[in-house]
Amino acid sequence: MIPRYTLKEMGKIWEDNNKYSKWLQIEKAVALSQAELGIIPQKAADDINSKANFDISEILKIEEKTNHDVIAFLTNAGSYIGESSKYLHYGLTSSDIGDTALSLQIVDAINIIEDKIKKLIEILKNQAIKYKYTIMVGRTHGIHAEPVTFGLKFAVWAFEMNRNLIRILNARENIRYGKISGAVGTYANTSPELEKLVCEKLGLKNSPASTQILQRDRHAEVISALAICGGTLEKIALEVRNLQRTDVKEVEEPFTEGQKGSSAMPHKKNPIICERICGMARILRGNAVIAFEDMALWHERDISHSSAERVIFPDSFIILDYLLEKTMFVIGNIKVISKNMERNLMKYGGIIFSQRVLLELVSKGLSREEAYSIVQGAALKAWEEEGSFKENLLKNETIMKLITESELDKLFDVNYHLKYVDTIINRLQEI
Repeated sequence: MIPRYTLKEMGKIWEDNNKYSKWLQIEKAVALSQAELGIIPQKAADDINSKANFDISEILKIEEKTNHDVIAFLTNAGSYIGESSKYLHYGLTSSDIGDTALSLQIVDAINIIEDKIKKLIEILKNQAIKYKYTIMVGRTHGIHAEPVTFGLKFAVWAFEMNRNLIRILNARENIRYGKISGAVGTYANTSPELEKLVCEKLGLKNSPASTQILQRDRHAEVISALAICGGTLEKIALEVRNLQRTDVKEVEEPFTEGQKGSSAMPHKKNPIICERICGMARILRGNAVIAFEDMALWHERDISHSSAERVIFPDSFIILDYLLEKTMFVIGNIKVISKNMERNLMKYGGIIFSQRVLLELVSKGLSREEAYSIVQGAALKAWEEEGSFKENLLKNETIMKLITESELDKLFDVNYHLKYVDTIINRLQEI
């Protein structure tokens, strides 16, 4: 049975409970750091750290009146503290908490994505090794080109996923920043020293310069990296879909016992998982555009980015998490129909060997133009009449004067095209 995806860890990162927990974690770190620097009494910091709490239902009730989520949170959290609540959020602005918390959430989310990308890379590497000698036709423009192996496809995908991993980890480093610099980034009621101390407690780096917010190029880089990764997953899924077409039928995505393909046509085995991957990858690309739009804000900050980010960050991470799960399932359980690969490879009597014949004729003394004309004529005749390219070559007097039949047989040896398969597959050891 196909395993059902649930939000699990990724979903929890974007739930309100975790968001408010991050806010409270930051407020506590600020209070401790302010006490260390003598800005607020130690007792106040101790009270904030030992007593502060929150109740989501109460926060939402307060927010209905204040129409301000951070003030609603602070009002509720302060109600647990007592006299020392006056030092909660002392000298800060809302984005000090909101942006720093968002960085923490993104880092946690990327950690989950990192783990799943690594798992997918291992699956792809294993499949590359398993199918490294499984011969199939290579296609350019959707048309038969020259022989490849199914393992080489997996190798290409593995290297690309490794590049996605590098991009996402780079984005994680560039989002691993907090800011406690106040209303316009001048530290008027905080200090660079306080910011550094707080960020160290949170496992973040302090922003070297900020306005009221962290600059959104950091966030755009994250969403962009997620979208590019989604693009790779779509690329993989699209290839599976193409290879599963009835007239190709070289691979199939998993089709489980009891599964139905169509309400009308019982014969149908549709690549629905791969189609779903392709469709949802489009959402990631759309979210990337929104992240780019969020970079340009009025003066030190407006709020136009905030509402959009409440959608694109949870959605993008949850979608990519889901797509990785589905891709791992498809690739790990893919059905390979090697006999059809062999059948399709030799359609039209070996037209895929046309370049070898061309080069051989040139080496025998023909001009490239003359050789190309002869080989193309034999190939197109096979194509149009669904005949045999090799038989057409054998009937050509010019060719047979230059190449013996046994020599021609050698030109149709598929292994010639695969002599560097091991070289390529062995490079997977680098990742």
